[in-house]
Amino acid sequence: MTQSRAFWRSVEAIHDVVYFRPDAKARYEAIGLKGYWMGYVASRSAAAGTPSANLVTAMFHGFAPSPIGRAVPDAWALASRDDVLDTRLALARDALAPAATDLDVAQVARELTQVVAGLDLAGKPLAAAHADLPAPADDLGRLWHAATIIREYRGDCHVAVLTAAGLDGAAANALAVATGLAPAEQRTFRGWTDDEWDRALGRLGTRGWVDASGTATDTGRAARAQIEDTTDRVCAAGLDQRATGRAITVEASVVGLARALEHTGAISYPNPTAVPRP
Repeated sequence: MTQSRAFWRSVEAIHDVVYFRPDAKARYEAIGLKGYWMGYVASRSAAAGTPSANLVTAMFHGFAPSPIGRAVPDAWALASRDDVLDTRLALARDALAPAATDLDVAQVARELTQVVAGLDLAGKPLAAAHADLPAPADDLGRLWHAATIIREYRGDCHVAVLTAAGLDGAAANALAVATGLAPAEQRTFRGWTDDEWDRALGRLGTRGWVDASGTATDTGRAARAQIEDTTDRVCAAGLDQRATGRAITVEASVVGLARALEHTGAISYPNPTAVPRP
């Protein structure tokens, strides 16, 4: 049995609120980091310690190496890892609170924590790194923490499927744009140059996945759909029976929270994650 797309997309939305807070840049600058981009890279990778640019590039996959290299390792000299993680958690709490007023936060946090307990983390480095972090003491913090581990678990699975399909970071993003999953500005969001993007489109064109204008062909759309289907299967294979049951039980609540987050403006669609609304 596989979890529904609505479950995975909702967990993505819950995790992603930290990236779309309008005050994220100012908060990261307040602890010493230089701007939004450094805050994003440092806050997402800090679960793994103070990783190098090469390691962050490997874990993130879809981001160009050059802008990651401008964020780390400098970030680790400018702000403490604990301050970076604390700032991201505070951003999460502030974004989630207005949308969670009608939610049994403690129950959802418990259910998602049970899902985490049943994950096979082998080959999932970002999920494992986040799972090693101490769970927050408050219910809302625990909810976001568990959702983040589950989100990074699916992300790690997705990266494995993308690389198995022969898609590097630039090509994966170019295909997402071509199929309408990501906005046209994705190249800039992910730091790829015009030349890198054009070469990625060329590689997709050679496979018959995009036409000369960069629009996805029927073959390309089918290939992208197959990648998502395979990601679903890989994710399902790494959840034990109890975790699968807990995910089914909590699905309605996480979908409701994700939709409330869109209503409050904490997240909007389409966005650079290339994940549709639940």
